[in-house]
Amino acid sequence: MTSFDSSTFLKHLTTCPGVYRMLDGEDGVLYVGKAKNLKNRVSSYFRATSLDGKTLALVAKIQQIEVTVTNSETEALLLEQSLIKTLRPPYNIDFKDDKSYPYIYLSSQDEFPRLAFYRGVQKKRGRFFGPFPSAYSVRDSLSILQKVFRVRQCEDSFYKNRSRPCLQYQIKRCSGPCCDLVSKDDYAEDVQAASMFLEGKSLNLLKVYANKMELAAGSLEFEKAAKYRDQIAHLQRIQEQQYVLGEQGDIDLIAAVINPGAVCVLVMMVRGGRVLGNKTYFPKIRMERNLSELLASFIPQFYLSGRAGREIPREIIVNAPLEEKALIAQALKEKCQHKVQISDQVRNHRKRWLSLATTNAEQSIGAHLANKNNLAQRFEALKKALGLDEIPQRLECFDISHSSGEATVASCVVFDNNGPLKSDYRRFNIDGITPGDDYAAMAQALSRRYARIKGGEGQVPDILFIDGGKGQLSEATRILSEFNITGVLMVGVAKGVTRKAGLETLFVAGKGEIVIAPDNPGLHLIQHIRDESHRFAITAHRQRRGKKRTVSALESIEGVGPKRRKALLHHFGGVKRVESASREEIAKVEGISAKLAAHIYATLHSS
Repeated sequence: MTSFDSSTFLKHLTTCPGVYRMLDGEDGVLYVGKAKNLKNRVSSYFRATSLDGKTLALVAKIQQIEVTVTNSETEALLLEQSLIKTLRPPYNIDFKDDKSYPYIYLSSQDEFPRLAFYRGVQKKRGRFFGPFPSAYSVRDSLSILQKVFRVRQCEDSFYKNRSRPCLQYQIKRCSGPCCDLVSKDDYAEDVQAASMFLEGKSLNLLKVYANKMELAAGSLEFEKAAKYRDQIAHLQRIQEQQYVLGEQGDIDLIAAVINPGAVCVLVMMVRGGRVLGNKTYFPKIRMERNLSELLASFIPQFYLSGRAGREIPREIIVNAPLEEKALIAQALKEKCQHKVQISDQVRNHRKRWLSLATTNAEQSIGAHLANKNNLAQRFEALKKALGLDEIPQRLECFDISHSSGEATVASCVVFDNNGPLKSDYRRFNIDGITPGDDYAAMAQALSRRYARIKGGEGQVPDILFIDGGKGQLSEATRILSEFNITGVLMVGVAKGVTRKAGLETLFVAGKGEIVIAPDNPGLHLIQHIRDESHRFAITAHRQRRGKKRTVSALESIEGVGPKRRKALLHHFGGVKRVESASREEIAKVEGISAKLAAHIYATLHSS
């Protein structure tokens, strides 16, 4: 097969904006791209230097390039997304979600309205609340609505043919309108409360229920008061899980995370100032990309290639700057007919939302990499990378955590072929050493662990990973030698100079330093167990440090006197609930300003 004559092709290529399609020898489309200047963009693929391995692999397969000239770069972007949707080129981001967003539907025209899951064109009479990021988030919200407000969710055909109440009434998830077990006025009140909740007016609803509870208690209607009390408790628990800011703000937050083993993009939706939930995507990428390039490819495909029902909000917040931000915003505006702002530098509540989205993306990619299929490949790759005869069955990793030598804790996490084996995790409170001496802390933890194993408690691992360099590895070697434990491969995992994932330095006992390619699944497994041991150690350290408190946490906070303490305890029901609340939740308490709430939160989490 003859190679593609790029020099001749480029000599006659136009400098206008447009779309290019790279084809292989069988006329299959490899990649679709757009350009402000076609000649400059396509020429960049045929440079002699500065191309990564995956781009070189693409270029080696090119046998033909086709171009379509457009009037503007915006028109090129729209055409590019249309072609990606139709052709599904292997070297473009493979984003396989073309569904419209789901909604919650309220059949408000009925005598006894129902709530239901809904996806599609909004032609039915009634109200639609949403959109929600996924079917799961809709069903989760419907479940909450059942518990708190007891509005029916059954189909009309089922509802009209009931002669006695169904199971939902028996378990107190419906008020039984089908059998006249609730008055029209009381049911309408429940429907109104559910609507307020879905509109994001939870704070107003809490006040309404609090007033009704006091009135019922004052009238000695204790059963009714208890019902309102339970509804208040439900709503407060919901608000702990959903950050709420007033009743405004329709925003999508898009956070991307690139891991040596996978890529994750998370879309978090905020409507009416309330976080409705999020949805994660794991696009397949055949070419090297940084966060900015990943987001610049994902956003147009997500909004422009989807169905007409996919809503484009007025603001999109991303966790990396986009070079073509103005272009993408203009293309989105042309589709939705309203201005769209794309932001990457945000403050206050938007910054906290973005941080939350990024954290969720990091958690999601960790869970994705831990699935069984990935694990089997990673264990096999680890065997080859370390030159083992058989696939290891049990891995252990130790890490040390402390704050300037205070409350030192060591962690031991265990992985088998199914991933983290949490039942075998152990933590060790380290005492009797010089504060901050990580070598002594590691030696003590290993001694206690392997003394128990030598005594018949637990089993010897195939590989022992130590979070640290040569010094920590030497301590591990010495301890296992003292206990006469053999057959364990010991590996020190030290962060490289740049401290970036994929650039760790590995030391194998008896072999010295070894190098594993950054994209090797075996290295991804080592990173996973190291990160899990680090997380477990930090959690244990914080718990140990927190137990040193000898007085009520609220009594030691400047600016919080008896009246405010009483208000906090009345609102949350106890000190532990206050400690687990966010800044925003604390600020909802009467008499607590946003500034004081931030101070309370900082004090409770500073030690």
